[in-house]
Amino acid sequence: MGDAHRVGVVGLGVISGAYLDTLAGHPAVRVTAVADLDAARAATAVAALPGARALTVEELLSSPDVDTVLNLTTPAAHAGIALGAIAHGKHVYGEKPLAAGLEEARAVVAAAAQAGVRVGCAPDTVLGTGIQTARAAVAAGSVGRPQFASAVMVTPGHERWHPHPDFYYTAGGGPLLDMGPYYLSALVHLLGPVRAVTGAAGRLRAERVIGSGPRAGERIPVEVDSHVSGVLEHVDGTLTTLTTSFDGVATTAAPIEVHGERGSLSVPDPNRFDGEVRLHALGDTQWRALPVSAGYADGARGVGLLDFLASGGRRANGEVALHVLETMTALLRSAAEGRRVELTTSTAVPAPVPLTAAADWRGQSAPGRA
Repeated sequence: MGDAHRVGVVGLGVISGAYLDTLAGHPAVRVTAVADLDAARAATAVAALPGARALTVEELLSSPDVDTVLNLTTPAAHAGIALGAIAHGKHVYGEKPLAAGLEEARAVVAAAAQAGVRVGCAPDTVLGTGIQTARAAVAAGSVGRPQFASAVMVTPGHERWHPHPDFYYTAGGGPLLDMGPYYLSALVHLLGPVRAVTGAAGRLRAERVIGSGPRAGERIPVEVDSHVSGVLEHVDGTLTTLTTSFDGVATTAAPIEVHGERGSLSVPDPNRFDGEVRLHALGDTQWRALPVSAGYADGARGVGLLDFLASGGRRANGEVALHVLETMTALLRSAAEGRRVELTTSTAVPAPVPLTAAADWRGQSAPGRA
């Protein structure tokens, strides 16, 4: 990649540590600046990043030594930060979802196209060995022609462990917009884009109780649906039944299953980079694990940004993120209006990831690296 690509990080909350663990010291990138509304957090972060400066958000967005802005703010701020970076001619890679609302997301993608810069978006877990091995199995015909799929995410809610969970229950939050990007991005890789959806949703509790941290015991309001289900119609005719919920305790359902004429495939948790892919072929008496055959081995948060920079945005890009966001907002709209909703966006299926050793994508194979 030549000289190290200069990255400025906006937002230093819980997830930033995972990104910085991957990026700090990587030969392909150099974190040159960080910014957070909490100046103390920014100061703490730069102490572990030699050569980085703690700036205000505005200073970072306009800084001449930042090529790409890594946007790790809360969903409500995603679009504003992205548009600010684009206005200064910078590429943007952000946490999911692309924006809190569909029109904001469209504006980000349109502004980037006009400015000639790239937009990337998490999740990058779909680039790990779990989803990529499953994708390779589907592409190889292991299940035959896919007929239908299921995707299930059930949890009691993030307020049990997150010290400041408010944004999970406000606009841009909820189980679908929070966790749905992992599942829907994986389904796009496995089965292609979606043409229409039918949804149903509910808000089963009016408030939640924070379970940890300095605000433990505090009650926060629930302003979004906390259980969303629906059916996705993929462009090739495959149907996926989706459930995302903050209102259950646990489930024995596989995170994703793909069923075809010749077999059924059990796909691991798309919120992880790895996991066992299992196949039950027609005529077999039991499931069997498939060997790892594709994806970034030992993946970690931030591998999507590295891939985005190295590939020119071929995979975790704005087109995929916009389509995933419209799929989710269409489900919520369908639930509210009680009707089937056709999508207006589509996306090319991202290029598959060949099996890549951790030492290679982490840059440890480069000269001078251990």
